[in-house]
Order: sequence, then C-alpha cells, then structure tokens
Amino acid sequence: MRWDRAARRRLSDERGTIVKDWGGRIPVALIYPNTYHIGMSNLGFHTIYSLLNSYDDIVCERVFHEGANASIESGRPLSDFAVLAFSISTELDYFNVVDMLKASTIPLLTAERGNHHPLVIAGGPCISANPEPLSPFFDCFAVGEGEVILPALIEAIFGSEQSGRDELLQELVSLPGLYVPAFRDLYRKKPVSRQWAKDIDDFATTSAILTPHTEFGDMYLIEVMRGCRWGCRFCLAGYWFRPLRFRSLSHLLEQAGEGLKLSKRIGLLGASISDHPDMDELAVRLRREGAQMSVSSLRVRPLSPVLLQALADSGTATVTLAPEAGSERLRRVINKGVAESDIITAADAVGEQGFRQLKLYFMVGLPTETAEDIEGLINLVIAVKQRLDAKQRGAHLTITIEPFVPKAGTPFQWLPMASPKVLSHRISWIRGALERKGITVRAESVPWSMVQGALSRGDSRLAGALAGAAGRSLPAWRLALSQLSIEAEAYTGKEIPLDRELPWDVLDSGVDKHYLGQELERALRGEGSPPCPSVECHKCGVC
Repeated sequence: MRWDRAARRRLSDERGTIVKDWGGRIPVALIYPNTYHIGMSNLGFHTIYSLLNSYDDIVCERVFHEGANASIESGRPLSDFAVLAFSISTELDYFNVVDMLKASTIPLLTAERGNHHPLVIAGGPCISANPEPLSPFFDCFAVGEGEVILPALIEAIFGSEQSGRDELLQELVSLPGLYVPAFRDLYRKKPVSRQWAKDIDDFATTSAILTPHTEFGDMYLIEVMRGCRWGCRFCLAGYWFRPLRFRSLSHLLEQAGEGLKLSKRIGLLGASISDHPDMDELAVRLRREGAQMSVSSLRVRPLSPVLLQALADSGTATVTLAPEAGSERLRRVINKGVAESDIITAADAVGEQGFRQLKLYFMVGLPTETAEDIEGLINLVIAVKQRLDAKQRGAHLTITIEPFVPKAGTPFQWLPMASPKVLSHRISWIRGALERKGITVRAESVPWSMVQGALSRGDSRLAGALAGAAGRSLPAWRLALSQLSIEAEAYTGKEIPLDRELPWDVLDSGVDKHYLGQELERALRGEGSPPCPSVECHKCGVC
C-alpha cells in the first residue's frame, strides 16, 4: 500500500508518462534494479522505455527495486508480464536483480521456467561486457545498443505467441546481438557480436519523462555523442561504445527545440562532449534560445572556453573534471592524454568563469601505482586548490576517489586489483593530507569495490553466491562465497594470463583481443597511444 501511494504521487508529478490499455498488447516490464531516483536519471532507461512504447502492440511499464515489486503505471506484479526486461548499469545491482526475481512467483533459474513464465532478458553496459555471473537467471542478454537489437527481438516475441519457450530461445540464438546462456557452447565457436548503431541520428536519445524526483530534476537530457576517442585503458565505455559517433548539429538543435517546450533546462550527455566538432556553435545557439545548459562532465583537454562561458551564463554552479591519476607517469600508463599543465589551465578557466565548485575524480590502485603517484595526486590537488582560490575566492574543491576495478573488454581486463589493505591505506593518506587544506574528499567503499571487481570478471559460479546472499549485504555475500568454497581473491587479486580463455570470450565487442593485449603491454612500458583518428583506421578492429 505504501508503494502504491508513492507510485501515484510520482506519476502525478511526471510529464510524458505513457499509459496504455493492456487489451491485445504484449505487456513488457522495463525494470531498473535500483531506486526510482537513480533509474529515472538514466538516459538509456528513458530510451528503451520510448522505443518499446512506440510499438502499438506493446505496453511497457516501469518497475524499480522499491516497495511492492510492481509496475508504477498499473501496479501489476512481475508475473503478469510476458517479458521482464532488466536495464542494468552496475555490477552491484546484480544483488537487487536476484532479490526482485526471488520476490516474484517466477523461478529464479531459467532452467526451471515453463511456457507460462515470462521471458527474462537484460541489457546494459556491464551486461554487454560480461553477463556470466547472472547467466543462470536470464533467458537471454542483449549485447550492444538496444536501438539496433530491439526490432528483431520484438519480432521474435510477436511470433512466439503460438509456440513454446524452447522454440523461442532457439530462435533468439540466431538473432544478432543476443546471447542465450542455455546454448553457451555454441558461442565458444562463434561469439555474439556486439551491435551498434552506425548513425545515431537515426534514433532520438532524449528524456522520455520529466520528473522532479531525479538527480537532474526537470532537466531535459540529450545524448550529444556516443563513444570516446581517447582510449583510456581502464574505461569500459571507451572500448564497448566504439566507434566514436557524433549527433549532427541539426538533430541536436531539433531535439533541444522539443526539450525547450517542456523545460528551460537542457542537459548534454556524452563521454567527452568537448570533442564534438560543433559544440561551441551548439552552446551559443542554445543560450540564444534561452536554454539553461548543463553537462554530465567535461574532459580536461580539450576544454572549450565557449562551452564554459555558456555553462556559467546558465547559472551552473559546479564543473566536474576527471584527471583520474595524480602523476604524469601514471596518466601515461592509463593513456589519459592530459598533462599537469592541462589540469592547472582547466582550474584557472573554471575559477575565471566564477563557478562555485570544482569536482575532480581520481582512482587509486591503478596498475603500477606507487606511493610516489599518491604523493603526486596530493600535490596536484593542492596546486589546483591554490589556483582556484586565486581566481575565485570561496570556490569549493571536492575530490572523489574510486578504487580501480578491472573491466572486461578493456586492456586492463587481465590485471588484478590492489589489496583492500593497500586501497584503504592510500585513501586514508589522501583524505588526511587534503581535508586539512579545506578540500572535501569522498571515497567509494573499498569492500564493495572488491565485490564489484569479482562480479566484473566473474563467471557463472558466482550466480550461486548471488542467489545465496540474502540481499545486498557484505556479510551475506562473504558467507555465500564460503559455503560454495569460492575465493573472491581468485577474481580480484590475481593476474590472468593473456592466453587463458575468459568467461566473456563468448562475446565479441569488435575490439581485437590482440589489440587489447598490445595496449596492455604499452601501458606496462609507460607508453601512451594516440586517440582514435577522425577517419576509419582499422587498428582496433571495430571500424
């Protein structure tokens, strides 16, 4: 009942909600296994919601990991839907996925489901990289970008109404971008190829629903670009969303025009939006139309003065930059492509424009990191603080520290994490050195980062631990691992030989595995690599 009241209140505050009659339609539950606040802040979730509801014969309703495990549009339980489509953004949400399936009347394991049970599918960045820890729970996974995968998948679902579950799963095996774990042995010979949209102008990736109950309030979000050209060796998005693709200026202006009918606040999203060739013109024209602009984050270099000015004029109070590492040497290892002088110049520019807060993101435990690199991070942040104070007295500096977690499909996929003891010591060292300088330090949980590391490189054995853990609890997770005689250290603390078969080898990102190995070798030699060129180069294998 409490969830029913909360759902009605949220629905009444939304603009753009799609409510359909169920008669004659295939009901799809679009599930975000986290809170409404987080799920409705996710632009990918909005995109799939719009795409599914664009089909007349489909009714798509949203479900979040809160309350009664029911849709917010009609309050129906998961068992009433023909398809359960999970949108999963982070590995730690795997616990919520299992919790939601357990709370329903649907068998947790796909092998125990019958013809009367829904088809249970999932997509999202971490799923496209390595879905194996969840594989016993899902009938199929979407590997790549949903806009490309959905049409054939929906056609197969439409055609399966007179057939059984087994026939449908066999058909899904043949469709591009779909991984059906029940037929895993087939993919050892021919991995599932990641699907991606060649022209992102073909799809509108914008807010579907505006609501004040999100990270961005009533801001209208627009995806500016997809992918990134810089090739940071730790970055999942930089490899799994290749190649770099820009939306055309005309499409961006058209989408912004639609957004301005709903809100004066326009949010531009992308991994490195300053790389967009028309970003300055877009910023000027949006401001001319009266838009109050915001961006997800900015790259240290290139940092457009025109874009910064537009953000300042829009009343934006905070700028976010991600140097990632504190020393020149370590930034070469991770191929960040920015020098200390770039970071200082960016701090000067932020201060000169009068922003009240600068946020910096760093990682600790990066490959080859030493105490000298941590000292370099501390010195760099103090230097930024001094420059910021000189330009804008009273501006606040906040840094966020995340432990490095190796991700499947990146050059660092073979490398271990630093030990919890080392990570905790280095975070404490940074915190102690900077907080006394008036700098706010926030850090991600080391124990939960270790869990994320295990799941990011895990195999299907971890499904048993996820099923055995009672909710998202560290003690329950550790107990479940011990009962299965699984050592988390085997997933997080050991380097994987380059020639070993990996759990995620059943998927093909398009990036050649040999290329990833070469990038790893360059990293360990402390060498950088040039960013992706503006024309096809064929080096990594995607283009």
